[in-house]
Amino acid sequence: MTPEEITRTSTTYNLQSWSKQKGLNPIPVKGGEGIYFWDHSGKKYADMSSQLVNLNLGHGNRAIIDAIKDQAEKYCYISPSYGSEPRAELAKMLVELMPDNIGKVFFTNAGADANENAIKMARMYTGRYKVFSRYRSYHGSTFGAGNLTGEPRRYPLEPGIPGFVKFFDPYIYREPIEFASEEAASAYYVAKLREQVCYEGSDKVAAIVMETITGSNGIIIPPKGYLEGVRKICDDYGIMMICDEVMAGFGRTGKMFGFQNWNIKPDLVSFAKGVTCGYVQLGGVAVSKKIAAFFDDNVLSCGLTYSGHPLACAAGIACVKYYTEHKVLDNVNKVGKTLGEILEAMKKKHECVGDVRYIGLFAAVELVKNRKTKEPLVPYGKDPDGVMKGLVGKLAQKGFMTYSHENMILVAPPLIITEEQLREEMKKLDEVLGEVKA
Repeated sequence: MTPEEITRTSTTYNLQSWSKQKGLNPIPVKGGEGIYFWDHSGKKYADMSSQLVNLNLGHGNRAIIDAIKDQAEKYCYISPSYGSEPRAELAKMLVELMPDNIGKVFFTNAGADANENAIKMARMYTGRYKVFSRYRSYHGSTFGAGNLTGEPRRYPLEPGIPGFVKFFDPYIYREPIEFASEEAASAYYVAKLREQVCYEGSDKVAAIVMETITGSNGIIIPPKGYLEGVRKICDDYGIMMICDEVMAGFGRTGKMFGFQNWNIKPDLVSFAKGVTCGYVQLGGVAVSKKIAAFFDDNVLSCGLTYSGHPLACAAGIACVKYYTEHKVLDNVNKVGKTLGEILEAMKKKHECVGDVRYIGLFAAVELVKNRKTKEPLVPYGKDPDGVMKGLVGKLAQKGFMTYSHENMILVAPPLIITEEQLREEMKKLDEVLGEVKA
């Protein structure tokens, strides 16, 4: 197809996610390598969001490609009920990367069904039915994961499933209370959550589910002591702590998993995205040894045709090996420090920047109309004048590809990015922010 035919055929026959279909004009992509991809005219774009924060190892990684090809020569698919070497090997590798309380892995297709199965297992294990999750969260858009989600993408699923309860994030920047310290903020948020758990009936709550670091909804990083406080609530009432590591996992924060930045051990961990970096779709749930033992004598009522797909698991093995053998975490911490310095400089320079939040190569720039009042550049859940869309479009014109959510611009490049590449691309963001009139 010509580029024009690709675009025309795409818009004629495909429904594109999260979009009004009229007027769409997708860029026809010809190829990619490292942090870049290019269109048919040869224009190069820097992938500053790692596509959907999943392409951690960039485009065209030969180790992953070759692993998929090698497995395809053996067999492409076998039912989950059979013994599969790549499925077995990847599960073992993942358990060894997890804390010592984790015992087994259940593979899914992606992040949404990983979260679906995580809450399902927690409900079966505890015999309870209520599930807590946060308002500023995205856990997927299937029916269960969509009810777990707190932000506006849950609205089409309402009225929702009984038993799903929402609570607020530790979003210090937007909190009207002035806290003396991060620890003081954590004490407040944890106390309010404990109160809410008691009001809902602590003996009815199966799980508290959190993106370890809130992802697309603002890169909200938990303050000191917060996750430890939630862990204590779970321990006190026999509630399962589920960490959604779909975005934060696999090196994004400078640790293999986001929760490893704090002193906690989750009961269940959902993952996807960076486990195969998008080369083949794969997700999963890592469960504690106690939960794994429970299902020795109780039926695990979970199943998927493509659970632990051999091609996906082969890709996963190659990814995990690449993270360790190429010291990707060292690069994330090194380049992430530079990213933080650049973002802090932008915050001082541009009146439209209310806050910047970053950990590793996981960052957001929060845009405001007024720094003093902190009024968002666009209202929550709306962009009536296309302001954020326009800013993302200006970035794209300069070859800086990312996406926005609410009044935030996401910066989450592939974990293999160099300092030189990062500085070159962040100049483009600096230029576009300079065009925003406060």
